[in-house]
Amino acid sequence: MLGMFMVLPVLTTYGMALNGASEALIGIAIGIYGLAQAVFQIPFGLVSDRIGRKPLIVGGLLIFALGSVIAAVTDSIWGVILGRALQGSGAIAAAVMALLSDLTREQNRTKAMAFIGVSFGITFAIAMVLGPIITHAFGLHALFWMIAVLALAGIVITLAVVPSADTHLLNRESSIVRGSFRKVLSNSRLLKLNVGIMCLHILLMSSFVALPLAMEKAGLAASEHWIVYLVTMLVSFAAVVPFIIYAEKYRRMKQVFMGCVAVLFCAEVLL
Repeated sequence: MLGMFMVLPVLTTYGMALNGASEALIGIAIGIYGLAQAVFQIPFGLVSDRIGRKPLIVGGLLIFALGSVIAAVTDSIWGVILGRALQGSGAIAAAVMALLSDLTREQNRTKAMAFIGVSFGITFAIAMVLGPIITHAFGLHALFWMIAVLALAGIVITLAVVPSADTHLLNRESSIVRGSFRKVLSNSRLLKLNVGIMCLHILLMSSFVALPLAMEKAGLAASEHWIVYLVTMLVSFAAVVPFIIYAEKYRRMKQVFMGCVAVLFCAEVLL
């Protein structure tokens, strides 16, 4: 996740130096990762049910590393787009969550999921700072090489540290039931959730296309963008923690969630 996130704040600014680059193609380079993830997430999850979680995770990380290497050696925006597409094709999130389900007892699964969510948030914050610093010091190609190394390190950790489930599909509820996709796709509550998540991701990716350019036009050098991201992350964490505690304590999660959406809308309008 660190490697994936580090690219986001720098690809727009430093990617414009690539051959054939334009704002539209930079946007494609940023967004094609998520598109490839969406295409391969479910198929890879199905494959992991057949061959096991860890082999699929290792294979996905190898694909991710290959995409990173392609992006590192090319001087063309189209090469970066290809590399980013391959990065996204290494879709292992479903297999990782399934492995987590296999390795945890039902009463501990929610806590385990929460820890993963927290780690994502912390990793995102770190990446927003490290990405611009590393890219300014060593260049965009070096950043992609570092991401490839991180992917290979992830493979080593997966094989050497992460345990395997005692039996394949230890938890019956994680198995795929034929015909279940139609029920999932027709579930109105899930559809609302999926559309909401899609809108949030569209906003996030669009922001990483427009915001770096806006900061440059405002006179802030690309080497100083990390300061904006760091301050934003610190303020965000400090502001959101009290609301999370309030929502959990008084069972007001929906109200707090709607308030956060309203704040996000106002922020986008101001930007």
